Amino acid sequence: MAVSSAVGGSGGRGTATGPWRNWAGNVTARPARSVAPANTEELAAAVRAAAADGLTVKAVGTGHSFTPAAATDGLLIRPERLTGVRGIDREAGTVTVAAGTPLKQLNRTLAAHGLSLTNMGDIMEQTVSGATSTGTHGTGRDSASIAAQITALELVAADGSVLTCSADENPDVFAAARLGLGALGVISELTFAVEPEFLLTAREEPMPFDEVTDRFEELVTENEHFEFYWFPHTGSCNTKRNNRSQGPAAPPGRVSGWVEDELLSNGVFQVACAVGRALPAAVPGIAKISSRALSARTYTDIPYKVFTSPRRVRFVEMEYALPRAAAVTALGELKAQVERAGFKVSFPVEVRTAPADDLALSTASGRDTVYIAVHMYRGTPYEAYFAAAERIMTAHEGRPHWGKLHTRDAAYLADVYPRFGEFTAVRDRLDPERRFTNAYLRRVLGD
Repeated sequence: MAVSSAVGGSGGRGTATGPWRNWAGNVTARPARSVAPANTEELAAAVRAAAADGLTVKAVGTGHSFTPAAATDGLLIRPERLTGVRGIDREAGTVTVAAGTPLKQLNRTLAAHGLSLTNMGDIMEQTVSGATSTGTHGTGRDSASIAAQITALELVAADGSVLTCSADENPDVFAAARLGLGALGVISELTFAVEPEFLLTAREEPMPFDEVTDRFEELVTENEHFEFYWFPHTGSCNTKRNNRSQGPAAPPGRVSGWVEDELLSNGVFQVACAVGRALPAAVPGIAKISSRALSARTYTDIPYKVFTSPRRVRFVEMEYALPRAAAVTALGELKAQVERAGFKVSFPVEVRTAPADDLALSTASGRDTVYIAVHMYRGTPYEAYFAAAERIMTAHEGRPHWGKLHTRDAAYLADVYPRFGEFTAVRDRLDPERRFTNAYLRRVLGD
């Protein structure tokens, strides 16, 4: 990927840049120029310069979204210099971090200070602003998405002004911008609630599909964090239960951990997916082998080492958030559809949950939620499978993950998000000229 030189202290005008591509390789953007500001002042200057030249502006993270949420033909703002922890307030229980900081860096810094986020997703390659702006989440009975853990933020608006936002300062902007899709401005820093570091015990074990679905509510309510993976073409699942523990820490052994997380979950799985792409008829047989490859294990470690896992096999993904009460019905319909249509699906279906939250565009806004995610190996035809899954999800008032593939538009989304109009009203006020728009935002938010 060709990149431009970073802007200087004046904010600069950037230089022409080559194409930008996302992690999965399914989105390419060709910005007129790109900049990499190192602080809020440089970021604001870059936005003002783009406005003077009539360019739209989008900030990118590490490209882990499958949608073109960050694509632009105007000014591309890169994250690599806008990084680092800016302050830790132990008394308030908060950490303030620059927007381009990778979650990996944040987690390691917090661990060095004996602190932790309460909950997080299953990868930590994303930047903090990219993860929160698209609604990245893990699974939890009581704790919600990363965006729901934000207590304050700093936003560069369309005119280059800098807004400090919290529940007490610019509260209407704060309510929208915690999960803002980059539509309201460019976030320059975020403040998260944190807590003293704790231990989690992970219990991973195979379980039949029928048992998981029969016991779904029990497994969700009796565990702080429950998720499972169903392997299409089989009646098998792999379950994971994470609960707080008094310790002692007992992380996976170096060899056994490598076998499970790298060799089986990445290395062997990569080969299996490649074989399945070349020989689709082999996929059901491979799925049966894959579903039996991972064995039961229990380990105890600090949170980010339990919540997150390496993900080196590249794929495309669609995920929908449904009312939690619809989980078992929707999964049964999906399983029947895969069997009936003859789809060859080498990737497991991932199921997670979240409690209702108060973010306007959160996929869990106002309702207890189940997430059902379908994946296909990169380079494998996915359109028919995803379209069939999407029909099932939308029949249950599903809300698509903002960073994952879907075909929904503003008319549909306004019906399934009670506070959709509240968000678009803030957008109309902050960015009436649509400095921060692109084709994706025009589709999902309207113009």
